[in-house]
Amino acid sequence: MSKFTDPYVEGLARGWQIVDASALTGDRQLEADVVIVGTGAGGGVTAETLCKAGLKVVLLEEGPLKTTRDFKMRESEAYPSLYQESAARQTKDKGISILQGRTVGGSTTVNWTSSFRTPPDTLTFWQKNFGLKDHTVEQLQPWFEMMERRLHVQDWLTAPNANNNVLKVGAEKLGISWGHIRRNINGCWNLGYCGMGCPTNAKQSMLITTIPFALQHGATLVHHVRAHHLLLDGDRVLGVECQAMDQAGVRPGSARVKVKAPHVVLSAGAIGSPALLLRSKAPDPYKLVGSRTFLHPTTISMATMPGKIDASSGAPQSLYSDHFLHTQPVDGDIGFKIEVPPLHPLLASINVMASGEQHAQFMSQFQHVNAMLSLLRDGFHPQSTGGQVELRSDDTPVLDYKISEYVWQGVRHSLLAMGEMQFAAGATMAMPAHDQATPQTSFAAYKKALEALPMEVLRSRVVSAHVMGGCRMGSDPKNAVINADGQHHHLRNLHVIDGSMFPTSIGANPQLSIYGIAARNAAKLAVQLTGKPAPALA
Repeated sequence: MSKFTDPYVEGLARGWQIVDASALTGDRQLEADVVIVGTGAGGGVTAETLCKAGLKVVLLEEGPLKTTRDFKMRESEAYPSLYQESAARQTKDKGISILQGRTVGGSTTVNWTSSFRTPPDTLTFWQKNFGLKDHTVEQLQPWFEMMERRLHVQDWLTAPNANNNVLKVGAEKLGISWGHIRRNINGCWNLGYCGMGCPTNAKQSMLITTIPFALQHGATLVHHVRAHHLLLDGDRVLGVECQAMDQAGVRPGSARVKVKAPHVVLSAGAIGSPALLLRSKAPDPYKLVGSRTFLHPTTISMATMPGKIDASSGAPQSLYSDHFLHTQPVDGDIGFKIEVPPLHPLLASINVMASGEQHAQFMSQFQHVNAMLSLLRDGFHPQSTGGQVELRSDDTPVLDYKISEYVWQGVRHSLLAMGEMQFAAGATMAMPAHDQATPQTSFAAYKKALEALPMEVLRSRVVSAHVMGGCRMGSDPKNAVINADGQHHHLRNLHVIDGSMFPTSIGANPQLSIYGIAARNAAKLAVQLTGKPAPALA
């Protein structure tokens, strides 16, 4: 058990209202002023804002409640309990693996804390193409500043670990710009296992910030419960009908949970929120729900370095390069952001895409292995249309995300750029994550080998931890599901406040974009529901 204070143990002793739906022996009905579906970045910020305004809130979470004492920094425990589909969620064609949190706090509980404001080029594109005139750098700045104060977003000035330092050395050798990543942490121990939950409460996730505040101010949290459909009456939502889940969170239980509320907020994420609207057969006259769902298709290059890297130790991400986002216009050839991921044995062994003796040899050098990843900025080009959230026969969602030739060109370009940086930093060997790749000992050989590799689904390894869109914002109901404030165009008392509201991918890690825009839209909703000035979060 963790020696650190567990806010939920103390909170329950003070009377916090928390319901584990997997333990229910009969149906349950709740009432609130607002019911929020999802407890991630959007749901957590919205809950705190509305509770601060004096509203009664019910929070619904499909995943479990895992807290300080549960985080043991073990891959075997973390992936099944904290991630969607046990960290094995994939697109419909199995071509892209998607890491997405499913626990109280959502992905904020398991992310690597990288915090970037929405890039100006992205906001300008939204203004021009989706009528989001209020989403300028200047207009969003106070909301970002407020959330940065609230969540301790700060420059990470500790020296980068050896894994991140490869990026710095390689970039400087090639004359490529790089920078320090800001992180939402307070008293970080630099352990390196952020993706498995923070055992020291340093990560300023929704789990230990906004949700405890909401619970302390009268909110009710129900976990292990799946919001199945909205209760609709014409252009209004009356509440949410839910299924209790079993303790593993895999199968629906027998109990039902119904929450009645005069206002509903969807914060179930860019796959979950569109899926709930689809299951509910919500008004969608222009067939927009679930469309233009975007990832940052992410490529990986692995390298061995002369010295020890120990890529599982230290801050997972502390350096980045946006050089390849700025070498072409936002709506030109696909740009990409280069970062460095932590490497833990299980994830590393899966992503290297080698087999047999080659795989064994690579893993035997694990302490010397560096990885780089590129986040491709999708959604700004006519050939970059994203994917579609669909429902399987059992009503669970799946993302159909076909990789276009436009994106494949970016995959090849990004792998080439990362390989060059790794060799410039002194790599003794490098290879892209591709099932036909072989280790190469020079950049010239890496480049030649890469040119011969087919860029095809299931051959080239593509992953993503960022899902955006599917309920996009926009001024025109013919081109958007919700308006600029998050209100549904066809349901008067429904808001969507999560990553599904973005019209494109962000082009940067989306956590802070969700926090800032969620704070803006939740504050406007609080004013709408109470008629009082919006409460400040920090």
